[in-house]
Amino acid sequence: MDLGLAGKWALVCAASKGLGRGCAEALVREGVNVTITARGEEALQATAAALRALNPAVQVRAVAGDITTPEGRAQALAACPQVDILVNNAGGPPPGDFRSWDREAWIAALDANMLTPIELIKATVDGMAERGFGRVVNITSGAVKAPIDVLGLSNGARSGLTGFVAGLARQSRLAGRNVTLNNLLPGAFDTDRLRKTMQAGAAKSGLAAEEMADRRRQAIPAQRFGSAEEFGAICAFMCSAHAGYLTGQNILLDGGAYPGTF
Repeated sequence: MDLGLAGKWALVCAASKGLGRGCAEALVREGVNVTITARGEEALQATAAALRALNPAVQVRAVAGDITTPEGRAQALAACPQVDILVNNAGGPPPGDFRSWDREAWIAALDANMLTPIELIKATVDGMAERGFGRVVNITSGAVKAPIDVLGLSNGARSGLTGFVAGLARQSRLAGRNVTLNNLLPGAFDTDRLRKTMQAGAAKSGLAAEEMADRRRQAIPAQRFGSAEEFGAICAFMCSAHAGYLTGQNILLDGGAYPGTF
């Protein structure tokens, strides 16, 4: 299927590895020019080189910096001639007990997982509307639908973003101008973050890391972890010309792990 995206420009955040990189790769395969961001210069430049090799016909720009700061956002936006597609992404805050989190911990979580996406949306959606095309995909978490007790910082910040997007996506001056805003909710994906989380859990429980991973896999109906490539493919479709009637939605991608009907 031709997604109708050739020649568009995308800003993909936290794209040096993991799910962000999967999204950037999928878009590049569709002929989308990308500006990718991440804090680590070395990993980012390596990803940029891989993306250029994947499709030499597109432009790939890499901007190392902290997207949660005004300076980092300004540099990323300046490197992207126009933002037709915005993929918001940032690592989640650490797990823990809410009794140990002070105001600074909460502000850091909100900055990364709620306020930064909102600032980037504010900087781009009006231009999208003027051009008559725009796609915003926020990578949030399956914990938005089924909160995880030790991830309270993430539960709170990402749920706040979800509520904000639900209202904004339904504004006719955006939806009526072919600008969509949706959230993509990952479950357990084979990424560095998942491996680190399982290693920490294994150390705490006394289990071997592989045993911990096996138990986690067995709890997923698909009996496996997701891949960054298939996550990116779903993201690319949500950004496509065919997805103009999809807006304000939370798309859960978790191998069937969520047990609810709605």
